[in-house]
Amino acid sequence: MKYHFTSIPAVGGEAAQAELNRFLAAHRVVHVEHTLVPDGSASFWAVCVRYAEGAPAATVPAASGRKQVDYKEILSEAQFKVYSRLRDVRRTLADREGTPLYSVFTNEQLAAIAEKPIRTLDELGALPGVGAGRLEKYGAAILAAVEPADASS
Repeated sequence: MKYHFTSIPAVGGEAAQAELNRFLAAHRVVHVEHTLVPDGSASFWAVCVRYAEGAPAATVPAASGRKQVDYKEILSEAQFKVYSRLRDVRRTLADREGTPLYSVFTNEQLAAIAEKPIRTLDELGALPGVGAGRLEKYGAAILAAVEPADASS
């Protein structure tokens, strides 16, 4: 895992922004953190990019024909809380391995876990696309994220 640090002026920072965008496009980005540092007209964005060695991940064109799903509208409030926890766990796992989020679990898989009362590795393995490798690597962490919802029920 490597890091790239940069700053972008809040006013007139187009050149620095373009340079950062070129860097992001040329690397396999794992995570980006940014903070506005307020200092009047000298305010700037401090940016930390964590990236992995290798070619950048392929991007899906915006015109792919797939509709963006808003799970907050589909899931109940309680299910969405579980879904949000699952997304946090997925991000932690993906960041640790320097891998894309979808290679841990897809949004669709996380929503299915939040919707159904999945409590065991066998039930998790029954979901489409969840094989032995994912179960072994991520199953325990995912099931642990579902458990807090049981305690509040």
